[in-house]
Amino acid sequence: MQDPRYKRSFGRNAMAAGMAGLLVLAACGEAPQETEAPAEAEAPTFNDPTQANPNPDRSEGSTIPQEFLEADPLVVAAGPVALTNIDMPEGFVIREWASVEGARSLVVGDGFVLVSTQGDSVYAVPFDNKMQAGEVVTVASDLHVGNGITLVDGVLYIAEQHRVTRWGDEPLDINNPAKEGVQVGPDLPDLWHHGWRYMTTSADGKLLVGTGAPCNVCKLRPLEGSIIRIDPATGVHETIATGIRNTVGITIHPETGQPWFTDNGADMMGDDIPPEELNVLVEDGKSYGFPWYGGGRERTPQFSEETAPEGEVFPVMEFQAHSANLGLMFYTGDQFPAAYKGSVLIAQHGSWNRTFPVGYQIVQVVMGPDGMPIAQQPFAAGWLEKGDVTGRPVDVKQMPDGSVLVSDDMNGLVYRITYEGE
Repeated sequence: MQDPRYKRSFGRNAMAAGMAGLLVLAACGEAPQETEAPAEAEAPTFNDPTQANPNPDRSEGSTIPQEFLEADPLVVAAGPVALTNIDMPEGFVIREWASVEGARSLVVGDGFVLVSTQGDSVYAVPFDNKMQAGEVVTVASDLHVGNGITLVDGVLYIAEQHRVTRWGDEPLDINNPAKEGVQVGPDLPDLWHHGWRYMTTSADGKLLVGTGAPCNVCKLRPLEGSIIRIDPATGVHETIATGIRNTVGITIHPETGQPWFTDNGADMMGDDIPPEELNVLVEDGKSYGFPWYGGGRERTPQFSEETAPEGEVFPVMEFQAHSANLGLMFYTGDQFPAAYKGSVLIAQHGSWNRTFPVGYQIVQVVMGPDGMPIAQQPFAAGWLEKGDVTGRPVDVKQMPDGSVLVSDDMNGLVYRITYEGE
């Protein structure tokens, strides 16, 4: 059964109804009426970006309120994108590879691809030596927003909203998976706002879990707005990065072993600020700017009167505000032309509250001789047609033959991009 927390265009889109209502009332010169809700069903409130507030409101509760689930502010096209309309460099071809409702995070295993959702299940798609997909099977269920997935020595780990679990002690057999998970590491903040976790495996076999801030802009509590590292053998955890508003993409540099991650900037600051971010985890214990900075070096109105701490780490590349950069990967394969090797591909999920929508594409980040970003350009674009949204890329992963998979949670599809030029 589909988890009622899940909805197409989940997350940022779901919040827009509340924002839109406040904006409409403001335009009419009316103030929204405050109502007292029971403690167990307290409705979240949102910050007024025009007012500095030392204690901005936070979104509480573990389940998304129904009014947000019922709202979808995006102008959605009548059907999914025609893949012939996806614009890519010459020689590249994109095809539907698998159908998985709400497809989010991707992990390539030994002969299968794991696909998570923001609902209650994780799936596996087997593939043959020609990379052709087989029948989709369920490998975990009864989850609480099981968005984050990874493998450590073949063993499945899932990051739910409130915890990380290990599913069995042996490498995953997708035809005979473990029946339930065992918690590893700490309890995570069980809050719906930015509660979809992203997880990957570090170069030394540890779990890296991103935990978003439960708000648009607010002060952070322990384990919020952070990346935490968990030893899968002992459950011992440590916070290795803070000041991160909401990362939904972490990858490991294939040569240095450093984690690189995306971060989504604050909302309601304008159409073109603050920028979205690509960051490098330079060393343990650093802070990446939030909530003093909403993205890049743009100060948040809520904290503009406070002196920002010294030593904040700023992004190595910035992107268009509200483009919602999520999953990312370093391309290391041989199928694509040599110019792509070593570059980063990033899925842009797309904006929800910008006047004119942006994102809805895959971008390529080009690296310079020093291994740092020097340029960005569209790689696969076309899920936005004249303002109508036809798809929402979420994650990107490389297959053994060097082709690339792209998940699309709006259409419930996984695409495969191959290079077939000369």
